[in-house]
Amino acid sequence: MRYHNITKDDMLNGDGLRVVLWVAGCSHCCKGCHNPVTWDPEGGLLFDEAARSEIFEQLDKDYISGVTFSGGDPMHAANRADVRKLAAQIKEAYPDKTIWLYTGDLWENVKDDGIMQYVDVLVDGEFEEAGKDATLHWKGSANQRVIDVQASLAKEDTKGPVLYCE
Repeated sequence: MRYHNITKDDMLNGDGLRVVLWVAGCSHCCKGCHNPVTWDPEGGLLFDEAARSEIFEQLDKDYISGVTFSGGDPMHAANRADVRKLAAQIKEAYPDKTIWLYTGDLWENVKDDGIMQYVDVLVDGEFEEAGKDATLHWKGSANQRVIDVQASLAKEDTKGPVLYCE
């Protein structure tokens, strides 16, 4: 896996203060994307032990609510296995911290992926420039959904995911 940045004390990409890992690789290539530099899976830096340690050092802080995986797309083929492994390590070490994940994929296509057992909140769907609205909370366009993953996985019916509320 490769990445472009690790953002500290982030308040825009999930609830509370967070550390954000911006991975490299996205096949959605949405028109109007705010981060097209992350589309190339060969771009950025190799995710190594130093990068992993940087994330864990941030998560050690009591005031950090959790980690957010963004990019690029954490569910891109170049990232999926490594993000799943990292999410498992984070959830084991910090069970009370939340994991948010942004993807251009839809919930219906990723809900059965093993990573979802570790994810608390998923923001799904491609960015749509026509639906862009600066007043939206935690998402870039109106079509995207902010999903409570664990509640959605626990649901017995199939009428769609449970949306996350503050």
